[in-house]
Amino acid sequence: MSLSLDAPLTLALGDKAAKPLERAFGMVTVGDLVSHYPRRYADPGELTPIVDLPPGEMVTIVAQIVSSSVRVMRNRSGAMVEVTISDGIGQVNLTFFAKNKQQADWRKGQLEPGRRGIFSGKVGFYRETMQLAHPDYELFDDELEARKRADIRSTRPIPIYPATATVASMTLQKHMERVLPQLTDVPDPLPPEVRAAEGLLDARTALVQVHRPETRNDIDPAVRTLRMHEAIVLQTALLQQRAFVRMLSATRRPATPGGLLKRFDAALPYELTADQRTVGDQVATDLVGDWPMNRLVQGEVGSGKTLVALRAMLQVAESGGQSALIAPTEVLAGQHLRSITKMLGPELSPLVMPTLLTGQMSAPARRKAALRVASGQALIVVGTHALLGEKTTFADLGLVVVDEQHRFGVEQREALRAKGSSPHALVLTATPIPRTVAMTVFGDLDTSVIRTMPAGRAGIETFVAPLAEHPGWFARVFERAAEEVAQGRQVFVVCAAIDTAAKTAEVGDQPPAPEGAAGPRWGVVQLDEALATHPRIAGLRRAVLHGKMPADEKDAVMQAFARGEIDVLIATTVIEVGVDVPNASTMIILDADRFGVSQLHQLRGRVGRGGVPGLCLLVTEAEEGTLARDRVEAVAATLDGFALAEVDLDLRGEGDVLGSTQSGIRSSLKLLRVVKDSGLIARARSLAEDILDADPLLDRHAGLSAAIARRVSAEDRAALAKN
Repeated sequence: MSLSLDAPLTLALGDKAAKPLERAFGMVTVGDLVSHYPRRYADPGELTPIVDLPPGEMVTIVAQIVSSSVRVMRNRSGAMVEVTISDGIGQVNLTFFAKNKQQADWRKGQLEPGRRGIFSGKVGFYRETMQLAHPDYELFDDELEARKRADIRSTRPIPIYPATATVASMTLQKHMERVLPQLTDVPDPLPPEVRAAEGLLDARTALVQVHRPETRNDIDPAVRTLRMHEAIVLQTALLQQRAFVRMLSATRRPATPGGLLKRFDAALPYELTADQRTVGDQVATDLVGDWPMNRLVQGEVGSGKTLVALRAMLQVAESGGQSALIAPTEVLAGQHLRSITKMLGPELSPLVMPTLLTGQMSAPARRKAALRVASGQALIVVGTHALLGEKTTFADLGLVVVDEQHRFGVEQREALRAKGSSPHALVLTATPIPRTVAMTVFGDLDTSVIRTMPAGRAGIETFVAPLAEHPGWFARVFERAAEEVAQGRQVFVVCAAIDTAAKTAEVGDQPPAPEGAAGPRWGVVQLDEALATHPRIAGLRRAVLHGKMPADEKDAVMQAFARGEIDVLIATTVIEVGVDVPNASTMIILDADRFGVSQLHQLRGRVGRGGVPGLCLLVTEAEEGTLARDRVEAVAATLDGFALAEVDLDLRGEGDVLGSTQSGIRSSLKLLRVVKDSGLIARARSLAEDILDADPLLDRHAGLSAAIARRVSAEDRAALAKN
């Protein structure tokens, strides 16, 4: 039988084998199967140490059978085959259950002592003895035909695949060996001249060598080829989406002499930074372009991204267009509205009528706000997910601003953009993104960066309070907080949970916990109780803030803190972004090792925002030399968010960074690694640009077009279109 990559797996393997693959991995076609690449390779000549097998994990080992026996069950029907295998150092038991003794004897006859094989299963324990229950296996001299291949199998690397409890690595290996010989010519996504210039294999050879390498020397060329295939397909798809957006017509939103934008700039009490001017000019140009703006603005914490967005909103408002700013939390949405209203001042605010629309507003207030939005009175609308509701309509939505885009799914952003006719889009993030990640994840957006900080910022000093070495420093941390309050300043204290007794965590990006830790030590509830008896804190004005509180209560606490009516605010990460209290001087983060690098940087950015010097104290019990401690030390070492973004990638791994950023094709990279393969990604981007410049519809690049069609599903296309 001849099989193409698009052939159904049911045709290639039959229903019985294909259905588990679809349930476990979503595989439907032969192409889905053969793009499930090995995660590593085992060498039959090198026995894996059994003593190092991780409990609870799926493992694949090469070993020799030491003994096998059959035991008839006493309290139930059937029999059990017990086998012991060894790698020459350690031993592990295998157990197989059979319906009757006849089946058990057949299994025992297969698993004769002295035979070697590859065994795959989940590591467990029975009566404190390590075992693999009913593992998959393949014996190197299983049958006569296998004996003919014994010499080959003794030297050929064995592919180990990402597996599940229902589909073992060995099962996948057998499927590959069945399907690969039947593959017809595999369309190559790279033109022959590019393949030759890059020194790459043809597509079919690369697939065969990655799944069935004769020697380890076959693996690297195959992986390098398939990585380039992945990169060129991804970059071409992103560039195609960029071109698609540029085919849409957009309503031009020019600024006019003496208009809202000019009046706003003239009234500003300070000069824009050089970066704010540069990015502002880029946005202003986009708003009068032939196609909708689709721009990502990265900016350091406190660099003034909101000001850039507001200037864009005013430019849109001059033609009667509305702007919608969607924020991830009620607290942040309210903060944005107050900040925007304050920046506009009493003269401009009535002209654009900034309006807040959130889900937890009272029904009368929400109806009034919705009417302003629907009638076009409100030219600037700030809200949360309530903006996405069917009942929320706009008169003329001209600009969508997404704040902290990583908090929103693709579908949510599209739901808002769909309320206008090809509106412009401005995406803001205070989480600096390394260039390689930006190229891979946001390759269809134009990107701007704001690095310079506004003048007059007093800056921030950051220190680690390592309680593992200095437990007495915990008391000193809060003495330091009391000293700041005595000088008329205010203090944030952030905890990784609301109530540790109730296990109610509210850590935003769920970073790795410190080695061996069961959970955060401090919750908001516990810390507030402890500080109520602290000799220097007990008499201060304290308040708590967390995501489980009603919206009006959260807003009231934040406004009271902003007015200086609260000295110490004990909160979760609900205050992570957008909260602007210039008099707040100190940020204390307890269990700091439970937060990610970027999140610690975000939290630190809540202080030092005015003329008051900022102090950030990172309190941790993580021991020196651990990964958890390294994260905390890295944040204390620099205020450069872009440098920290690179550190974050190194410490946390790109899977976390990508996985929390997007759904769809860009977070499902298989072999491509955005850090290690940065040069290859840049090369693929350049090749994709050249190919599309010469052949926009890919009429002369059928292999690339087919690869994109297979790799980028209709759902992925929709996801790309929604950015």
